[in-house]
Amino acid sequence: MDRRRFVKNSVIASAGLVVGSSVGCTKSGGDSAAVHTQKKIRWNLASSFPKSLDVLYGAAEVMAKRVDELTDGNFQIRTYEAGKMGPALEVLDSVRKRAVDIGHTASYYYIGKHPALAFDAAVPFGLSARQQLAWTEQAGGRELIDELFADFNIMTLTGGNTGVQMGGWFRNPVNSLQDLKGLKMRIPGVGGEVMARLGVTVQVLPGGEIYLSLERGAIDATEWVGPYDDKKLGFHKVAKNYYYPGWWEPGPALSFYVNRDAWKELPSSYQAALRAASAEASLGMMSLYDAKNPAALQEVLATGVKLRAFPDDIMAAARAESAAYVNEKAAANASYRKVYEHWSKFRDESSKWFATSETAYAAFAYRQG
Repeated sequence: MDRRRFVKNSVIASAGLVVGSSVGCTKSGGDSAAVHTQKKIRWNLASSFPKSLDVLYGAAEVMAKRVDELTDGNFQIRTYEAGKMGPALEVLDSVRKRAVDIGHTASYYYIGKHPALAFDAAVPFGLSARQQLAWTEQAGGRELIDELFADFNIMTLTGGNTGVQMGGWFRNPVNSLQDLKGLKMRIPGVGGEVMARLGVTVQVLPGGEIYLSLERGAIDATEWVGPYDDKKLGFHKVAKNYYYPGWWEPGPALSFYVNRDAWKELPSSYQAALRAASAEASLGMMSLYDAKNPAALQEVLATGVKLRAFPDDIMAAARAESAAYVNEKAAANASYRKVYEHWSKFRDESSKWFATSETAYAAFAYRQG
């Protein structure tokens, strides 16, 4: 059996057992707690992503559909694309204020509120998708992240991962570190902080605004995700230099933000259904990108796009500035330091393991054609 399908089905089955057992108890014993599992609950979800990006935005739809199925239609979540329930990059505030009960977003959008929120999404030269999932879900990372989000009355659930991203689209080639000086680039999160240290003029724009900014020359470059999404947004039509790797997002995770008061109001079986549905949506996103990116890359290259690697001097300078950034934040902020020390210990141990087998295999096999 395919491993992803096995994991997916196991998650669904476990949640189904929880929901089923509670509902069964209501019919036979009249238990007051079980009666609450029959409650009709309706939530609204605000996404940071446009509906046209079917994998990114689609994860929220997958989650909502599965919650509906697991609760026999008693718990329904209506999803709204970016801008429909508030600005795309203000999902955290929408959930905090309970303008919506749940959101789907990337936590590095909110490092202005607390710099350590980036660890819930991606840190330059940090964790791969598999490492990120292992850290948050198995090694204690989620508990540390939720300590930070408690200040915003939010708890988090896994909401997907894109895998290592591309380095972005540039109107003109970047041949050296010097070529970054004064470049206007759309790039959020800690990657934006590091690019600014390298001389880039950084802008943060939601996905729906990037194409026009690039086409009109308001920005010289942009990063987004990878070939499948980038092609949908049309970047290959206005910029012909496609760089890799996206060192600032080696395994960027998305999250579902849940208002804590709304969570507490859910019957336990609905909480289990929401956890299971979120896990399924997360696994589905990664597998979809892995399936769709290869063909999309060939399609954009066929339009005359040049695939380029970042020069070594940019990579070296970016890594040095990334290390300086996280060390400065750790020295200045005790709560940041607590998360960073846990995260960095896991990263170092995990990287040794991956380098033993995974890296050696990839270095040989992936280049064989």
